[in-house]
Amino acid sequence: MPDKQAKYIFVTGGVLSGLGKGISAASIGAILKARGLSVNIQKLDPYLNVDAGTLNPAEHGECFVTKDGAETDLDLGHYERFLDVELTKASSVMSGRILLKLIEDERAGKFLGKTVQVVPHQTNAIQEYVSAAAEGFDVHIVEIGGTVGDYESPAFYEAIREFGAKAGLENCMYVQVVYMPYLAASKEIKTKPAQNASRDLRSMGIVPNLLIARCEQAPQTDVKPKLSAFCGVPTEGIAILPNASTVYQVPLSLEEQGIGNYITKRLGLGDTPADLNDWQELVQTITSDPGQKVRVGIVAKYLDNEDTYFSVVEAIKSAGWHNGVTPDYHWVDAEALEKPDANLDEVFKDFDGIIVPGGFGNRGVEGKIKAAQYALTNNVPYLGLCLGLQMGVIAAARLSGLAEANSVEMNADTPDPVIDTMADQKGKENTGGTMRLGNYACEITPGSKVAELYGGTHTEERHRHRYECNNDYRDKYESWGIKAVGINPETDLVEIIEGVNHPFFVASQFHPEFRSRPHRPQPLFAGFIAACKNK
Repeated sequence: MPDKQAKYIFVTGGVLSGLGKGISAASIGAILKARGLSVNIQKLDPYLNVDAGTLNPAEHGECFVTKDGAETDLDLGHYERFLDVELTKASSVMSGRILLKLIEDERAGKFLGKTVQVVPHQTNAIQEYVSAAAEGFDVHIVEIGGTVGDYESPAFYEAIREFGAKAGLENCMYVQVVYMPYLAASKEIKTKPAQNASRDLRSMGIVPNLLIARCEQAPQTDVKPKLSAFCGVPTEGIAILPNASTVYQVPLSLEEQGIGNYITKRLGLGDTPADLNDWQELVQTITSDPGQKVRVGIVAKYLDNEDTYFSVVEAIKSAGWHNGVTPDYHWVDAEALEKPDANLDEVFKDFDGIIVPGGFGNRGVEGKIKAAQYALTNNVPYLGLCLGLQMGVIAAARLSGLAEANSVEMNADTPDPVIDTMADQKGKENTGGTMRLGNYACEITPGSKVAELYGGTHTEERHRHRYECNNDYRDKYESWGIKAVGINPETDLVEIIEGVNHPFFVASQFHPEFRSRPHRPQPLFAGFIAACKNK
């Protein structure tokens, strides 16, 4: 039985994917948190994967990693940034995880010979994940991945329908995000797709209480009465969200349309007004022209899908706002830098700084090494993230004379494996589960540039990688022009390097972008953008 003390908000989508369910769910959480309520949030994803670790980033966007090492959908990044929280694996549940547990329980005889079925066994399991994540919170928001009508989704819709019946509809609210296209020929917004999506949801026994209607531009006429009539939602429970200049405008837009008060009244959550001053200040900063731009080159290999590096981009933006500049980022094709005729002076001449983000595999790595070498030799600010640190170490080693220095990931026979497999994982490379995931401690060298950025000598940051700096070469770093300034105290592995006598050459084995917030930039990104500003 669900926790009676929590209120539940289920967010579903209709018409098509990519409408912004994650942003909508996170924004609802933000305006409720602004009323002093404790809010948790969770993504239920119908994909049959166990987690997002094996999903192609070019198709699905970045794999966001939680502090406890869960590999999740990028929507959890939205949740963390909007709510300024650190979530756990309880906030990301995929079908594969549920089904795997059911099969394991069936094989262990836990069902006592009963036939294992979608209803009640799978639906009950889904509800158990929801109840467990809600414990101790005033409000628990649950986003269902995909759209109504997807083949893999019926069990999830049945589960949340049953959940409402068990918890009491006075404790549950159903939010549907729909799309209203604009037809240029007739110069009007069409509501029919939204009507059909709501009808599909009602056919599954769920009547939406709140409708969020997305559109490319603001309607010229009031469409709320028509949506209300055909979707069964009161006009005060309908929010129209045309494209905004920044996603951080969405909480303010929902609040301006009275959605916060509508939700709290519907769920009996009191009438405390929302304090959204920090959001208003943030949007004011974002939409103002500070008068100075910094141009950043992101050397990457997935150039056709910005979602692949979503947290990196958001971290760059936050650091720019904090430093009073407009961050102007551009994609640099790592593979193009590998060509013999590539002119790095021409490629990087207009950039104030270079970022090499994380990644796996051989494609484009030589181009990333060249980018790191260029930054080292030309005093260009450089920020390396995970693989970007490994490329920075290889770049420094090669510049010092170790021409064949490499990572064993790229060349198992390199004579100078400056990047190597973790000692306790050798021989297990193909067994799976060999990555360092989630939070690990880092002790920072006092007096270093990085210690100054963090304002201290200790941090915990999130990892997602399989290879490490080879400690056999660490005593040579300073002769290469770099130094290890961040070390994991338990494993003695390198976490951070910085350049010697360089304005800003900093790289981390962890992913600092996952802890960046729009109101509070991550220190390494803030320092990098400051260095770009001063260049």
